[in-house]
Amino acid sequence: MGGPKEGVQKQIQQDWANREYIEVITGSIKKITDFLNSFVVLSNFEKRGWVHVGPDDDWNFYWAGIQTCRSLFSIDSGYRMHDNQMINHFPNHYELSRKDMLVKNIKRYRRELEREGSPLAKRLDGKYLYLDFIPVTFVLPADYNLFVEEYRKVGPSTWIMKPVGKSQGTGIFLINKLSKLKKWSREGKNNNFNTSTIKESYVISKYIDNPLLIDGKKFDLRLYVLVTSFRPLKAYLFKSGFCRFCTVKYNTSVGDIENLLIHLTNVSLQKQGDEYNSIHGGKLSIQNLRLFLESTRGKTVTEALFDNIIWLIVHSLKSVSYIMANDRHCFECYGYDIIIDDNLKPWLIEVNASPSLTSTTANDRILKYKLIDNMLSVVLPPSGIPDVRWNKCPSREAMGNFELLIDEELAVKDRPGPSSKIDPKDRLKRKT
Repeated sequence: MGGPKEGVQKQIQQDWANREYIEVITGSIKKITDFLNSFVVLSNFEKRGWVHVGPDDDWNFYWAGIQTCRSLFSIDSGYRMHDNQMINHFPNHYELSRKDMLVKNIKRYRRELEREGSPLAKRLDGKYLYLDFIPVTFVLPADYNLFVEEYRKVGPSTWIMKPVGKSQGTGIFLINKLSKLKKWSREGKNNNFNTSTIKESYVISKYIDNPLLIDGKKFDLRLYVLVTSFRPLKAYLFKSGFCRFCTVKYNTSVGDIENLLIHLTNVSLQKQGDEYNSIHGGKLSIQNLRLFLESTRGKTVTEALFDNIIWLIVHSLKSVSYIMANDRHCFECYGYDIIIDDNLKPWLIEVNASPSLTSTTANDRILKYKLIDNMLSVVLPPSGIPDVRWNKCPSREAMGNFELLIDEELAVKDRPGPSSKIDPKDRLKRKT
C-alpha cells in the first residue's frame, strides 16, 4: 500500500534500525518498540512473555517514541489501529508536555472558568486563589512586550529561560537584567525578538527564588501520573515519586546566577558536578520527604501540601482534557516536575511525555521497574490483551502502587444530577 502509510512505515522502520534491542522470543502477545535502551521496560515485557516483533509484523502493544506516535496518528497517514492494539502516547500529548502549550492551556482554562462564573477562578488582588500553581510565564518572542511590562512592574527579579521543545536542562539559563536578555538575543542574531527571525520559541518564567531547602540545597519533585482517558478524565498517581537534589548549596548571589548546579535539578546536569553521589544519585523518596516535613513543619501543613500537589495535577489535566485527542487505544505516563517553596506552596514547573526510565542507582531501577509493571497492570484488561472495549476500570489489586486521582465516570455514577464535574478539593481520591 503506497502513499502516506508508507511514511508511517518508514518512520517505524527507522526507529527499528536505530534501536538498542534485546529480542524476546517467548509468549503470545506481540509487541513492537521504538527504543529498548531501558532495562526496566525490557524486563517487564519479558516477564509477561511477550514476543518482540518486527516493524512489518502485526502487533498488540507498541512502546513508541513521540515522533512515531505523531506519524502514526497524523491525518495524512490513513493508519487505523485495531481493537486489540495499544500505544503509550496520546496523539497530541504536546498540549500538556510542551512548555508553551502547557502555559497557554492553563491560562485558557482559568479564563473559561472565569467566564462561567466558577468559584475556582476567584481572584484576590489580581491573583488566582485556587489556580495559582504555575509561575508567571510568557512565551518569547510572541509575548516579549508583555514580559517587559511585567518585569518593570515587579522590579528587580530573576527569571528563567527555557526552550519549549528541549529537555534535561538543555538551553536553560537565568537572567536578572533586561540587558542580559537583549544581549542573548543579539548574540543569537535574533534581532531583538523579531518574530520573523527567531526559529525557536522560549518560555520565560518568574524564578522561584525562595525554594524549600534541605541541607541548604534546592530540590524538585518528580511524580509519575498515568492517564488512561481524558474524556472522561481518568488519572492515577504513582506513590513512589522522588526528590531530585542539586549538588551545590543554594544561594542567590549575582555571581552564581550562571552556576546551573545550584539552580537546576536535572540528573543529567547534576551528574557532571564534582559533588554528585552515584550511590543515592541525589534522590530522596517522597515518603522520606513527607516524614521530614511532618517532623520539621508539622503534620497538618504537610498534608495540606500534598493535597495541593494533587489539586494542581488534576487541574493541569483538566486544562487539556477537552482538547486532547482521546483515542481509546492510548494511555500515557507523564513525569510531573514540581518545586515547593519555603511557604510549602507547590509550583508546577513542567510535564514530560517521555520521562526518563534510565536507572542511575539500584533503588532507581527498582522504582522504575515497579512503575512499568504497575502501569501495564492498570492499562491492560484482566485478560492481559489490549481491548478498546474494556471500561478501563482496573481492580484495586491491579493498581499496585498507583492511587486513583480522578475518575469522572465514577463521579457521574456516584452523584445525582447531570453534572460530570468532580471537585478535587472536595474529593480527589476515590477508594475502590
